[in-house]
Amino acid sequence: MAMLEVRNLEVYYGVIQALKGISFDVEQGDIVALIGANGAGKTTTLHTITGLLSAKAGTISYQGTDITRTPGYKLVQMGIAHVPEGRRVFANLTVLQNLKMGAYTRPDKGEIEETLKLVYKRFPRLEERKNQPAGTLSGGEQQMLAMGRALMSHPRMIVMDEPSMGLSPIYVNEIFDIIQSINRDGTTVLLVEQNAKKALSIANKAYVLETGTIALSGDAKELMNNDRVKKAYLSE
Repeated sequence: MAMLEVRNLEVYYGVIQALKGISFDVEQGDIVALIGANGAGKTTTLHTITGLLSAKAGTISYQGTDITRTPGYKLVQMGIAHVPEGRRVFANLTVLQNLKMGAYTRPDKGEIEETLKLVYKRFPRLEERKNQPAGTLSGGEQQMLAMGRALMSHPRMIVMDEPSMGLSPIYVNEIFDIIQSINRDGTTVLLVEQNAKKALSIANKAYVLETGTIALSGDAKELMNNDRVKKAYLSE
């Protein structure tokens, strides 16, 4: 049984069908990448998994439990964290306040402090800037804050939407290194990413979405060498 199983998922925006019966799995411990052009349905997929959108048909199961209609806050308690597209940090709150927002489902203050230390160890810049308003951070630092905030809920699976969007090349490399280290520490990662080359280079498995359907799937390294993928997504 896969950690996450998506079966025949259909999602509509009004009369427009955004997802046309997609199915895919995320195995525990893997990094799974969803790649595709703008409008292919990648973000819609993540929003449906994390309870921000509701499916018209199909099922989503997480660790054997049907979560198709489970509200987002309960999914956080179940171990799924979402790093949204565009980072969505609370600009007027400090870095530390933003991080603590990520732990709102956890009752044990001592454990929260321990997790905070681990987040600071992974993102030293966040500790340096912990009393600054989040809105004063650079784009790359805000992305780190969004990731740190998600890690504060102690997730078993982290869902990331376009983590490298709008970042300078140096930050892009750093963010992908961090994703790999989060994964090495035991967190499963489902990654939606415009930068297909980077996503495929760190993923175990990948799915290519085209206009709401899965056009290709397989081992990420094999897809990197697939002519169709190269032509559509990897050409410089």
